Amino acid sequence: MKNWRRDLLPGLAMVLVVALIAATDWLAGVERRLYDTAMNMGSHRVSDQVAVVAIDEASLSAIGRWPWSREVHAQLIARLSAAGAKAVGYTVFFAEAHSGSGSAALERIAQRLAGTSLAEHADAAVRAEFVALTQLVEEVSRELDGDRKLAQALLKAGSVMLPMNLELGDPGGRALKPLPEFATRNAFATVQLEADGPLLLPLPARGATLPLESLGQAAAGVGFLNLTPDDDGVLRALPLALQYAERSYPGMALLLAARSLDIDPRELRVKLGESVSLGGARIATDAAMRFYPYFHRGDGESAGFQVDSFADVLSGALPAERYRGKLVFVGATAPGLSSNVVTPVSAAMPTVLVVANAASSLLRQDFVTLPKQRLWIEWLVFGLVALYVLLLLPRLGALRAAFGTAVLFALVLGSSLYLLVAQGVWLKLMPAALLLALGHIAVTTVGFLASEEAKRAADDSTAESNRMLGLAFQSQGQLDLAFDKFRQVPLERRMLDPLYNLALDFERKRQFGKAMAVLKHLSEGDANFRDVPDRLARLASLVGQGTEPMVGSGRDGLLKAGAERPRLGRYEIEKELGKGAMGVVYMGRDSKIGRVVAIKTMELSREFDPQELAEVKARFFREAETAGRLSHPNIVTIYDAGEEQELAYIAMEFVKGQDLIPFTRPGHLLPLAKILEMMADIAEALAYAHDNQVIHRDIKPGNIMYEAESGLLKVADFGIARISDASRTRTGMVLGTPSYMSPEQLGGRKIDGRADLYALGVTMYQLLCGHLPFEGGSMTELMYKIANDPPANILDYNAALPDAVVRLVCKTLAKRPEDRYQSGSQLGTALRECRAELYADVVDIGLDEAA
Repeated sequence: MKNWRRDLLPGLAMVLVVALIAATDWLAGVERRLYDTAMNMGSHRVSDQVAVVAIDEASLSAIGRWPWSREVHAQLIARLSAAGAKAVGYTVFFAEAHSGSGSAALERIAQRLAGTSLAEHADAAVRAEFVALTQLVEEVSRELDGDRKLAQALLKAGSVMLPMNLELGDPGGRALKPLPEFATRNAFATVQLEADGPLLLPLPARGATLPLESLGQAAAGVGFLNLTPDDDGVLRALPLALQYAERSYPGMALLLAARSLDIDPRELRVKLGESVSLGGARIATDAAMRFYPYFHRGDGESAGFQVDSFADVLSGALPAERYRGKLVFVGATAPGLSSNVVTPVSAAMPTVLVVANAASSLLRQDFVTLPKQRLWIEWLVFGLVALYVLLLLPRLGALRAAFGTAVLFALVLGSSLYLLVAQGVWLKLMPAALLLALGHIAVTTVGFLASEEAKRAADDSTAESNRMLGLAFQSQGQLDLAFDKFRQVPLERRMLDPLYNLALDFERKRQFGKAMAVLKHLSEGDANFRDVPDRLARLASLVGQGTEPMVGSGRDGLLKAGAERPRLGRYEIEKELGKGAMGVVYMGRDSKIGRVVAIKTMELSREFDPQELAEVKARFFREAETAGRLSHPNIVTIYDAGEEQELAYIAMEFVKGQDLIPFTRPGHLLPLAKILEMMADIAEALAYAHDNQVIHRDIKPGNIMYEAESGLLKVADFGIARISDASRTRTGMVLGTPSYMSPEQLGGRKIDGRADLYALGVTMYQLLCGHLPFEGGSMTELMYKIANDPPANILDYNAALPDAVVRLVCKTLAKRPEDRYQSGSQLGTALRECRAELYADVVDIGLDEAA
């Protein structure tokens, strides 16, 4: 479950992040920049049926300041019409009447004449002269009326389209002023709606700027000249239809393309939100009825239009016949006069060139399309990328993941560019590309962090295993092996005490050089730890003296050759009996009553941290006192407890004989009946202790004393194993022997007397067959087997054991405390009953005798 979350959550997070980013303008801006890049990479030709007559700076210099007389435009139209131009599209607005200074003067003369009384003069000759003068003024006025001449030229040509401008915006439900007939006659006659699709209307308009009525009526048609740049100010698409009132109107480029193809504007068909039909051609649009033409600079840098100067055409410097059969667009390109827009290929393209590009794309049917199913395709690609990020990427190695992501990223972006440049199809795949990039970063980062965490955990686990093995070797006296394991553990604070203790063990063995090596290694972590500098100096003076004869040794060497016997309280130390996990056991004598005692010493200040030392000492004496109240024939009696110069000790009953360890070896086993009797005695002793709220915690053959001659059997070390609640000293010494510890004790759970019964079961198993029920090559393996595996079949070691004994042993070794004998008394009774049943009428035969 943890790996599932680690693998999927980063990818899912990136899918959501990219989905949110895709809804913002930022990603749309990236898509548009990719589109612009593709537009500059293509090699699309313009239509040779399109030409441009530019009102440029040369024309302004030759003809004069703008605005020109309408008669100038009439003259150009006349020349183009006479030359056989297919159609002329004017991008200059003629929305207001224009009259020259002469017309104004004539108007004032006419008004002055009308204000006289000459028309009623008595003299007939005067009246005749007045009439002739008035007619002359009217005739001259007609000659000077440029709008009238332009209207006449438009009417005569019959192929000129004039622009109108529709004010875009929602009318908000208010009634719009109807457009005149010369505008409505070009409205789309056929508008189709999707039967079951959403209502997608062209962009709405709420107002209109039209040419003069006289000019509009004379023109062949009126088309809107609205340009709709994207949010970033770049013009990429032009509307082919706009909505005014309840009718849809075509743009100038579409009207002129229809004229060029001899298509009546009323035959144009609109399929809202999808396309416009131009004869047999289908012009694909977006939902707003915009189409995406290819733009050409027309500045000599790329294949562009034929662009001629207005003045050259008007003066005849360029023959008008070059425009025969062509669409001619007339408009301003001079700086300050033209209205420029930003396109994918130009930072300032005049309106006349924009419309010319649009008409060229329509005629050549060469434009970018947005497939009808593009949303499904885009989501499909996004979904496939998401599956890669979620399912495949987490399972790839670093190099394969990088290669796979790079290939897919190049494939997605490359496909988008290829479709735009070569096929004219725009699929917006940037969300998929972004998901690839962000998903790869997120998944590989989380994977890297997880692997680092796993590596750290593995290192920590290895370090802990080495530390535990080192402590185990140290407790077994294999100091060289312990040091080898300790050196593989990082020099953290928790390792200083075990290393210091190991150095002391080497020093006790008079291996001063090895003790120095341990302390030098320790000083790399903390050179001033405890008395390390002084101890190193003292050891340096001892190196070379070799190993000295040793009579006995406490933690600080209580007994040395030639020294007087030390005292602990009222007890005089006579000799060393052995070493335990936390100290040395001496034989001593009570100087007051002459009683021989066994004295167990423990230097608690070295085994526990200073902050818990006071509590540990209090618990030590409390446990000694509690154990001292135990009085049972099979329990070693505790007489006294004290502390001498930081060395805590317990004086207890001295028991002759030896522990049971020698009787756990194959070939030296005790008779079965004896073992059952001994185990019953120990079980009853434990029952007595448990009834007095004392748990031993370290039952094993080494803690059971046996005197063969008298048959005396006693449990030793009560009150020692519980001086630390954590079951472990500061030096890392485990309180309790792992081979004999119950699963709950190894697991650090709260234990009761049933843990002692389990340990007694292990002891009984070993006494019966000479082997332990669980054996492992390492401490970790041993602890795992105790917690999880069944014990080795005792019959594999001693096939002569009766089934009743086998069942009894198996019950004592049950993993769960509730499956064992619940008290020492219950176990003792079961042992005695088993012995009585087996040896009621026969002589006991042990394993060695049977063998």
